[in-house]
Parts: sequence; C-alpha cells; structure tokens
Amino acid sequence: MRGLLTKRSGKAGLPPGTLVHIGEARTGPLRLRLTEYDAAGCEERNLASAAECLPPTDGGKVYWLDVGGIHHVQVIEQLGQAFHLHPLMLEDIVNTDQRPKADVYDDCLFFVVKMLHVADKEATIHVEQVSVVLGPRFVLSFEENGGPAFEPIRTRLKNPKGRLRNSGADYLAYALLDAIVDHYFGVLEILGERIQALEQELIRDPGPATLRTIHEVKRELLFLRRAVWPVREMINVMERGETDLIQDTTKVYLRDVYDHTIQVMDTLETFREMATGMLDLYLSSVSHRLNSVMKVLTVITTIFMPLTFIAGIYGMNFDYMPELKWQWGYPSVLLAMLFIGSVMFWIFKRKDWL
Repeated sequence: MRGLLTKRSGKAGLPPGTLVHIGEARTGPLRLRLTEYDAAGCEERNLASAAECLPPTDGGKVYWLDVGGIHHVQVIEQLGQAFHLHPLMLEDIVNTDQRPKADVYDDCLFFVVKMLHVADKEATIHVEQVSVVLGPRFVLSFEENGGPAFEPIRTRLKNPKGRLRNSGADYLAYALLDAIVDHYFGVLEILGERIQALEQELIRDPGPATLRTIHEVKRELLFLRRAVWPVREMINVMERGETDLIQDTTKVYLRDVYDHTIQVMDTLETFREMATGMLDLYLSSVSHRLNSVMKVLTVITTIFMPLTFIAGIYGMNFDYMPELKWQWGYPSVLLAMLFIGSVMFWIFKRKDWL
C-alpha cells in the first residue's frame, strides 16, 4: 500500500498548472484504448500515440478513451490540448496524491477517485488513482497502470440490449465510478478475514508479531478511510445539478453509488473499532500474563524467605551454637525447612494464589 504522504517537493516554486508526475515511480508502457459505441454498434481499438486521440466528430456515438500510464506526462499534455482541458485539471491527473473530489468546469466534469484491489497471494491492498473527465459526448479515464478493473464494463458494452450501450456518456461515467466502488467491497472482505484471524490469534497465543499485525491493520484502515470518505462529497457535487452533463435518469443511479459508499464507510468504522478493541485486548492479555508471572515469582520468593532466614542463622560462624554438636541437627533443620515450605504452599493453594 502506498505511504500516507507522497513527496511533493519537486513542485515547489512552479506555477499552477505545471505538469509534474507525483507518486510512485513507474516505467510501464503507455496504453491508449479507444471505445466508440452507440445503440447500433461498438468499436474498440488500441491507439499507438496521442496524435490519434482526436475529439469525437460523430454526434451519435459515445467516445471513451482509457489511458493507462499517467507518468507519461507529455502524452497527458497532448491529450489536454486536443480536448481543451484546463491546466489545473491536467495537474490533478498526474498527481497521484490527489484527494478524491469532483470539479465542475465550463464544458466538462472532472472527478478523482481511488481504486482499491487485492492482486497477490499475500492479500496486499493496492491503491491506484483514477481520474475521469466527462464531456458532452466523451469520457476520458486516466489510470496509473491501466489494470483490468474496467473489463466488465467493456463486456457490457458488447451487449446491444444493455442499458450502457443505449445511454449517453454520463451513464458511462457512472458505470466507471460504480465499478470502482464495487471493488471496495472485495477489499473489505479481505480485511474482514484478516481481522477475524487476528482475533483468533489474540485469544489463542498473542505475541509481538500479533501487535505488529494489529498496527498494520489499523494503518490500512486509516488509509482506506482517507481514500473512501471524500467519495460521498464527490457524489453530492455530481448530484446537485451544477452541470447539465449528468441527466436526471443517471442521478438516480448515482444515489445508489452514494448508498454503497455509506455502507463501505460504516463497515470501515466497524473494523476500526474492532482493531482498537483488539489492541486493548492485546495489552490486557500481555498485562495479565505479566501479572501471572509476577505472582508466581512472588509466591516462590515468599516461600523461600523463611528458609533463607533459617539457612542464614545456621550459616553464621560462631563457636558456641547449641545445635552445632547435635547429631540430628542437620536433618532436623532440613525437615523443618521442608515443613515450613509445604505449609506455605498449601496456604497459597487454598487461597487460589497459585
């Protein structure tokens, strides 16, 4: 998972709108995938360069350009010039530390969200920023890597009877947002399994590794909350009607995404409370274990105190001691010490101190 803070010192002193990639250094290739569709048909192809990415000219088709690899800053700049995108919008696209938000411009709607997915056997949560530009008849989506998250949408576009094929660009933007939010539930399932396993470990045999795992889970939950919480406000901006690009029929579906976001937030808050409770349980368990050890040591010390006292008396180097010349003195002292220790052990056992 990406760190809580991303270095931004490279932009210090630069004017607003300067395109500088901020985020994890990447060397992957650029991917430009163009999809044009309407009720009559759907055409999909890969483009070789940004020069082929021209604004749509056919008034009846929806134009979707999916860009994978925002570290190619020159390509992002070329696309901004071709589609007349605001420089501040382009600056936000190449900044992967951007907070999820929605901005309304004169001729387009721009929103940023965090995509979460689990892609390896170790159940590591990966975070990727996705930026979407909604225009009158086009949608531009910008991904850090360009993974398979939107493949189900492309499959739905091949269905001529589907609602996605017969709707406008605003419904496509909603479908992209809905696909991203749906991935949150998969991540929550993984976290739920980890928390459940952690609870069992806490009850069975907690150790230092358990404490590290608890802190890792709390850190992940904090980061996920930071990524998901602003999505509610973003959807509110899209629903308020400040732009004519989103139709009333699509706003109904946006409210459904809003409900899903609330559900995700409720689950995250529940997990955070459970993680905090597990940390308290771990500290209580360690304290209880320490108290048990100290109790045993205290009982042992208490038993040996009178025995040490007796041994100390008979260890003094005096010439005139009554018991020194007695034949049964040594076994008698040992038996007395054994008797005192046994009686004290029996008393401690009777009082449930052992």
